[in-house]
Amino acid sequence: MKISDFLSPSNVSIDVAAADKQKLLLALARKAGTVLGVPPEQVLVQLQKREELGSTGVGGGVALPHARFPQVLKPAGMLLRLRKPIAFDAVDEEPVDIVFLLLLPETSEGEQLGALAAIARKLRNPDVTTALRDARDSREMYRVLAQE
Repeated sequence: MKISDFLSPSNVSIDVAAADKQKLLLALARKAGTVLGVPPEQVLVQLQKREELGSTGVGGGVALPHARFPQVLKPAGMLLRLRKPIAFDAVDEEPVDIVFLLLLPETSEGEQLGALAAIARKLRNPDVTTALRDARDSREMYRVLAQE
């Protein structure tokens, strides 16, 4: 699965302000709720449930919050670069400044794993994360992440 299959340029944001992890998850829930057409509170609950299982801060300043929803028919993503890194309970205890939210169908295991694996593989590459941090605008961030 290609990242361009589940990330559109309109869902890339640069210099997003977030004071802490909870406020970031709330902002993500609001945006995702609009995209899904569901109450943001429902999205927030699912994101928080996933975080309770273990932080989605995967290290290297990257977080991959994700959750499943019955309203999602195919994986959809949102990429954010935070204005200032925030504590995210990441596995390496480093603050996070690159966030990729992945909204997944409730039932499709193969598609879920393909999308999650594709984005995790890409964001594990230090050259990619450096390029995302250096990008001048959201279009450049999209190009960095979506190029195969």
